[in-house]
Amino acid sequence: MKSSITISLVEEARGGPFVLWDDLPTAMAKASRLGFDAIEIFPPSADAIRGLPMETMLGDHGLRLAALGTGAGWVKHRLSLVDPDPAVRTRAIDFVRSIIDAAGPLGASAIIGSMQGRWGGDVSANQAHGYLLEALDRCGSAAAAYDVPLLYEPLNRYETNQACTLGTAAELLDLLGVSHNVRLLADLFHMAIEESDIAAALREYGPLVGHIHFVDSNRRPVGGGHTNFGPIIAALREIGYSGYLSAEAFPHPNPDAAALKTIQAFRYWVG
Repeated sequence: MKSSITISLVEEARGGPFVLWDDLPTAMAKASRLGFDAIEIFPPSADAIRGLPMETMLGDHGLRLAALGTGAGWVKHRLSLVDPDPAVRTRAIDFVRSIIDAAGPLGASAIIGSMQGRWGGDVSANQAHGYLLEALDRCGSAAAAYDVPLLYEPLNRYETNQACTLGTAAELLDLLGVSHNVRLLADLFHMAIEESDIAAALREYGPLVGHIHFVDSNRRPVGGGHTNFGPIIAALREIGYSGYLSAEAFPHPNPDAAALKTIQAFRYWVG
């Protein structure tokens, strides 16, 4: 298992669960100095990544890019993959695909989380699931061109009603079939709300898990809440998980302290 830390470049997301902020070169230097293996970036758009010499910057700091988030599609641009307007849905898919095209050449995945939206109002549950499946199908195929998976993140009930557990997300992916190159992002914060047994869920759906958000029950860095990480790490070892444990956590009490606490927790639990 490898360590990763989140960096947000989205002003509209300020106050959200990202450890490092704003200045990408400075954040990369901090991540490297602390010994993280990789970074996960929350960009305002694909252009914010494509406009930088990312391969050189990563290489200079001995880092990899774990993933790029697409959440700015919703937070900044108000795009949802299940919007009742087909033109908005098309723009949402185009936004995700642009992130895929920025991440893929760097060997990284794109994440679909908040852009999955929710059903209600003019969109029924069946319609929303259908729109989401179409988007996952198209975007998963786009990611396959770079030999990386698309990551789909179940969120807690307060953020979506599409899929809130690994089990319900796995049911959606089953409708796509395994050939469509979509894997699950298991966020331990959301799982602490929705799963009756986090470790059991990871063991059951392990083959589908492609990424982990390494965070405590209150979305603070690991060790700041009440999650028991012993059984979780044991389950990840049992399923042979070798991907990233990426800290998508509040910068509590401040970014530097949160980053240090995260890498210390990673070393304690993973070694």
